[in-house]
Amino acid sequence: MQHPIIERSSRIPAPSRRRASRFALMGAAAALAFGAVVAPVGGAFAEAPATLSAPAGPSSFADVVERVKGAVVAIKVKAYEESHNPFEGQELSPDDPMYRFFKRFGGEMPQKRMTQSQGSGFIISADGYVVTNNHVVEHASEVEVALEDGRSLSAKVIGTDKRTDLALLKVNDGAKLPYVEWTATPPRVGDWVIAVGNPFGLGGSVTAGIVSARGRDIGAGPYDDFLQIDAPVNRGNSGGPAFDERGAVVGVNTAIYSPSGGSIGIGFAIPAEVAKDVIAALKDKGVVSRGWIGVKIQPVTQDIADSLGLKSTKGALIAQPQKGAPAEAAGLKSGDVIVAVNGEKIDGPRELARRIAAMGPNKTVDITYLRNGSEKSAKLTLGKLPEEREARADEEDMGGPGGGGGSHVASLGIEVAPASEMRGGGGEGLYVVDIDPGGAAAQKGLRRGDVIVEAGGQPVHTRSDLSSAIDGARKEGRRSVLLRVKSADGSKFIAVPVKQGAG
Repeated sequence: MQHPIIERSSRIPAPSRRRASRFALMGAAAALAFGAVVAPVGGAFAEAPATLSAPAGPSSFADVVERVKGAVVAIKVKAYEESHNPFEGQELSPDDPMYRFFKRFGGEMPQKRMTQSQGSGFIISADGYVVTNNHVVEHASEVEVALEDGRSLSAKVIGTDKRTDLALLKVNDGAKLPYVEWTATPPRVGDWVIAVGNPFGLGGSVTAGIVSARGRDIGAGPYDDFLQIDAPVNRGNSGGPAFDERGAVVGVNTAIYSPSGGSIGIGFAIPAEVAKDVIAALKDKGVVSRGWIGVKIQPVTQDIADSLGLKSTKGALIAQPQKGAPAEAAGLKSGDVIVAVNGEKIDGPRELARRIAAMGPNKTVDITYLRNGSEKSAKLTLGKLPEEREARADEEDMGGPGGGGGSHVASLGIEVAPASEMRGGGGEGLYVVDIDPGGAAAQKGLRRGDVIVEAGGQPVHTRSDLSSAIDGARKEGRRSVLLRVKSADGSKFIAVPVKQGAG
């Protein structure tokens, strides 16, 4: 992950023979404990009377832990690190000085080094399907599953999904294995949660806490929707289960927020409602196929809403449709705001991405969007989300006139020139050649080298075009002018404040 102190509660390297007491920690974030799992988990606690005036938690989790711990496992991984040997793959002659060097000091040419690491997982069926994190087994050459009774079984990787950091393994024991089941009811904030896993290689560890928050976005990917829990989790807990107080799996422990690498009470788990669908797809096909409409989207900020004359910040703003993608084929354009899918309202970009992805490819959907203040609809057929998507701006030279001037451009704190006159600027829009670091545009994220292609919904080719858009926004009483900008990161919209009464 990119966040400086969000760490995977991933696997940890196994202790080496030289330093058996020292654990090299690699990731950090899963739910508690080791293994647990038993045939379908039923309720273990009686319902609390509705007349209680204050919440009362269980006096002990021992009964639940005893029932589920057999299904929680330790994942042991062997992998080979990439060698940094510059001579790898080369055949050296015995007459070569480097050959004699390696023979004298190393015996042989350096080879890739095998590493061993550990994580957590849990069994979800009697025939041996095991859930863990993708990052636990991503580079594995061999995977073993250590059961709670001390046995180790060789595991096959059935499928992985990098976008949600989930993986499905299979072990064969010849007998029915203890297992646990997914919860049918998502937990509420404040509900008890029990984590079981393999922290620091110490199998069978249990901790407890509550669900602190739902729907957390930690920058891990486009489908972030994590449970935040305060049950202590540490490195090596990755892939382990988070249980409710009845023993059903409510999440898969994946990451922790930690400046030190250890638990400070902020852990993150993939919710069961997300995990079980992904795992079902991996079991069925070995991969997850997601729906795709082919747009770059961004949130509707209050400034952007004001610039577009919108009453709400709900929805997802299309910064740029991809060429040939379903959205472009259906007529969607930059500046449109998607507000509903199949009649169901969406709050923002992440909800749109998750909903479209979950539908899968080849489905026909109705998209409701706003354009120039009017509500419109489009019907489109979803494509398949590509494995890798191009993140750079469109570099095609589309042509366009230059020249012109403008009296309001300076109020934004920028200096522009026709992009066609600038080397590498392309032929479209206005190139930002200079910017005041304390000016309105810089404060909103505009940078030198960006290209302004639209202002106020209209193409701009000259300073006069940009000045007219600023003047138009001012006369309409709007607080901002909406710019569509191309940068190294792609297209995006930026709402830049305009000075009222400036002339």
